[in-house]
Amino acid sequence: MKDKGVLIVVSGFSGAGKGTLMNRLIDEYNNYALSISATTRAPRPGEEDGREYFFLKKDEFEKRIEAGGFIEYACYCDNYYGTPRDYVEKQLKAGKNVVLEIEIQGAMKIRQQFPTALLLFVMPPDVAELKRRLTGRGTESPEVVAKRLNRAVEEAKGIEEYDYILINDDLETCVKNMHEIVEAARSTPYRNEEFIENIREELEAIAKGEK
Repeated sequence: MKDKGVLIVVSGFSGAGKGTLMNRLIDEYNNYALSISATTRAPRPGEEDGREYFFLKKDEFEKRIEAGGFIEYACYCDNYYGTPRDYVEKQLKAGKNVVLEIEIQGAMKIRQQFPTALLLFVMPPDVAELKRRLTGRGTESPEVVAKRLNRAVEEAKGIEEYDYILINDDLETCVKNMHEIVEAARSTPYRNEEFIENIREELEAIAKGEK
């Protein structure tokens, strides 16, 4: 019996390098799938349905909301964004570890629906490095940087709800650590209750001479 994959929720401060970390993880290991969000916004040039996003009409999106078709969803600038439940559950059932990047509030909602989800919080080695990365981009004004730092203060209040903190100082080391954490999580008993129950039933059948 193939064991299910692990649902991995990745959060972190802006500038922590979450996107780079997840892309490298998926490039280096073949048993991961990056969750693809659905949206009601129009595709941009070069975007393809099922690659960058699942592009849906607003009425279709709202019907899926009513049917419980999203693990989580939100509305930004008059467009819906959400994580399709069927896509995630299909990948997990196939044994893939599904990676989902989301903020703290969304992560807590995921944990309520998927108690065995693995919650990882990514951060730089210190606050000075976080500020350096934000200002080093050269794309944000001082006001935007200050806003993101203030946001980090709020996010820091929920870090204790996560299973692990990943310090993204050296990218390769961080990717390796993340993969090792996920592999260990796949073997924990409470994430494999269905598999364990099947083993017990088979052992009992053998002991009774039924097999």
